[in-house]
Amino acid sequence: MPFLRRLLIVEWSGLAVAIVLGSVLLAVLTPNFMTEYNIYVMLRSFCVGLLVGFAQMVTLGVGQMNISVGAIGGLVAISFGGMMEALGVPLVLAVPLAIAIGALCGLINGVLTARTGINGFIITLATASAFTGINLGITEAIPFYNMPAALVAFGDERFFAFPYLLIAPIIVTALLMLFFARTVPGRQLLAVGGNPHAADLSGISRERTIVLAHVLSGGLAAIAAVLAVAQLGSAQPSIGADWLLLSFAAPIIGGAALTGGYVSVVGTTLAVILIALIENGMVLANVDPYWVQFLLGALILAAVWLNRWRAVKTGTD
Repeated sequence: MPFLRRLLIVEWSGLAVAIVLGSVLLAVLTPNFMTEYNIYVMLRSFCVGLLVGFAQMVTLGVGQMNISVGAIGGLVAISFGGMMEALGVPLVLAVPLAIAIGALCGLINGVLTARTGINGFIITLATASAFTGINLGITEAIPFYNMPAALVAFGDERFFAFPYLLIAPIIVTALLMLFFARTVPGRQLLAVGGNPHAADLSGISRERTIVLAHVLSGGLAAIAAVLAVAQLGSAQPSIGADWLLLSFAAPIIGGAALTGGYVSVVGTTLAVILIALIENGMVLANVDPYWVQFLLGALILAAVWLNRWRAVKTGTD
């Protein structure tokens, strides 16, 4: 088998090659690319994007979709900021409460999907509208600006080129890798996504697993929202408004099966790095940032085609 074909069969190897080649190209063409500050900027944008991708990835794993990822992020962001500014809740308590709110939103999505049997796409489309309505109803589109100094510092500070924000995505990535590879619930989640009928025959509760996936998705979206508030230094009602495309692009480009049953934590991570690289390169090259949307769409189509090609070549389709 030719080397290139063997390389492409590994779902994330093409992404790794693209990142290396893209980095070399940008380093040659744009002198500012390899500066410490520019790397810091890229990594800072990567932090939120990775958690957004993971939030969608876990629902794709069980054969579902979560259209409300961004809406949950927005609701959590204003709840997080509001409880600290308006209610005086300390930061150490506000963070777990914010994650709990996201998980609760996910629980609502999961229970409605599992109990009604309606496709998760429809359920989360409806709840996205509801969560956004609550967000704007509470805030009247007015941000919360008075954030704790420790939170703002966490969002701004860095160790050389590495932002402190990177701590959270590293921990979450490690936990998700362990979850899918080493835990029974993680394996059951993929089993339900891959073959629901076989999972039922094995005694796996499909409803409970779907609920678990949505709860995890909501919790991950909440962590992304907390990091976004730390980044901005304020709780903006608009947080999450542009997350939907990214949430699908990252896991799909990373090799996740659209029908469920397979996800790649490493692939999703590399996909977000590639997206951050593209966005940063376009800024440095003074290209209109709206072209990023076009490129993400093209990358999604290419990833779907490549996943299909791999399935045919490996005999899994």
